[in-house]
Amino acid sequence: MSLVNGLPAHVLLVHFVVVLVPLTALALVVCAIWPAAARRLGLVLPLLALVTLVSVPLTSNAGEWLEGHVADNALVRRHAELGDGLLPWAGFLFVLALALWWKVGRTPASADSDAPRRPGTPVRVAAAVLSLAVAAGAVVDVYRIGDSGAKAAWHDGYSKTASHGGDEG
Repeated sequence: MSLVNGLPAHVLLVHFVVVLVPLTALALVVCAIWPAAARRLGLVLPLLALVTLVSVPLTSNAGEWLEGHVADNALVRRHAELGDGLLPWAGFLFVLALALWWKVGRTPASADSDAPRRPGTPVRVAAAVLSLAVAAGAVVDVYRIGDSGAKAAWHDGYSKTASHGGDEG
């Protein structure tokens, strides 16, 4: 995929990644800490994580196409390098979401309550800590990639002062 309605597909697809990765990360952490939420979401959590996982290589591939169609510079190269590192984070989000869905589906509903801070078994605590670590890593990576992409796209692309007298009233 290279162009959508005349625009580079990457600049459109990136919005899915910027929304889906943090949303999936937040949902994963909430469900890991609060099994009743995981039970309510059911298959939605792993499906959300799957859509997130699929959106990352689609966006990266569109970005590689765009990289070949813009002037080569260090900012674009840095953005591309950072972008290549997001797929493992999305994969970890998916694997943890799938494991959590599978575990919650095998646990009787009476084994947990609606209280999100109920002390849990060592496995549940480890799952919550791992989910939090992966979620934080994924969100920080998305931020770093987005920041580098914005710098690459807007570097020397605008004036810091208004050129058309937009402040006149």
